[in-house]
Amino acid sequence: MKLLDGSELVGYIKERQAKQVRALRQSWRVIPRLAIIKTGDNPVIDVYMRLKKHYGDDILVEVDIYTPDGADLLAQIQTLNQDESVHGIIIQLPLADVGQTEVAVNAVDPNKDVDGLGDNAKFTPATAMAIDWLLAGYNVELEGKKIAIVGEGRLVGAPLAKLWRGADFDVSVYDDQTTDLGGAVRLADIIVTATGVPGLITSEMVGLDTVIIDAGTASEQGKIVGDVSSEVRERQDITITPIKGGVGPLTVAALFDNVITAARKVADSKGQQDL
Repeated sequence: MKLLDGSELVGYIKERQAKQVRALRQSWRVIPRLAIIKTGDNPVIDVYMRLKKHYGDDILVEVDIYTPDGADLLAQIQTLNQDESVHGIIIQLPLADVGQTEVAVNAVDPNKDVDGLGDNAKFTPATAMAIDWLLAGYNVELEGKKIAIVGEGRLVGAPLAKLWRGADFDVSVYDDQTTDLGGAVRLADIIVTATGVPGLITSEMVGLDTVIIDAGTASEQGKIVGDVSSEVRERQDITITPIKGGVGPLTVAALFDNVITAARKVADSKGQQDL
């Protein structure tokens, strides 16, 4: 078994980003700032919040967390949209009231929508970018391969399918309405799964020498688990992301890449063109 370990790649990206942030701060007095809006309590969300806060600290990007009540959510977004010191805004999903999701993500200024979730966002969604980086970093070729994406959620499946279909890759998307998920997925050379259903992908569903990106996250008995069953991970013929450190670290890095890009646009507006 070969591991696609995003934590091995993220150090190079972080070093480059830290240099960019220093240049913004020192030369143009632009301090990149990310605002994270969350509602409700969720142990999986809290883990990712801490990761983002620590990553920002490492590269000197300011990260502020806002926890408005549901009734105040849109007002909080509008306040941050108008705050010139804030370069990126993300709505940490899922919201306590999932019915607010569509309105909330589309209320974010497209120029600050660094998660790329709104209909008019100017940025590539962070997780889709991270999966692209991960496969490129390990020289996994997508051209000419059959790709199965399991789950078409807003954070992973839908934006990744859009990105790869735009590049003319052979992508099929499956969800809980697929009648024979195992038979369909077994034909794929590359599987990306992001459903949050622990153990959904079993060994019988995976062909020989398959590449698997497990981007699913759920909490089970206090531990974060993915979509791929343990029996799959025992196989020696596959290439797969580890339970921890696969897509997650690069997703955080991709998010901050978008924040830095947004901050650079502010510097460009002041006349700096070569950061």
